[in-house]
Amino acid sequence: MSQPFAKQLGFDEVLEVVETLSTSDQEVLIDLVKKRLAQKRREEIAANIVEATAEYKAGKARRLTVDEFMTELEEL
Repeated sequence: MSQPFAKQLGFDEVLEVVETLSTSDQEVLIDLVKKRLAQKRREEIAANIVEATAEYKAGKARRLTVDEFMTELEEL
């Protein structure tokens, strides 16, 4: 199976292709990329929450006050 289009081109080549688009299309592309990055970040945060919750339930994590947390950080 062939690689996705973006992996076949280097970063500079992708920029050159983007520069051939109209200003309007470039703005739409920027908006789409920002939205996809935001969605990806939300998915990463959700996965982190699931992992942290599982660790807490398994006894691998515990609740601390901010002061307790800061004290532990200072001890590192």
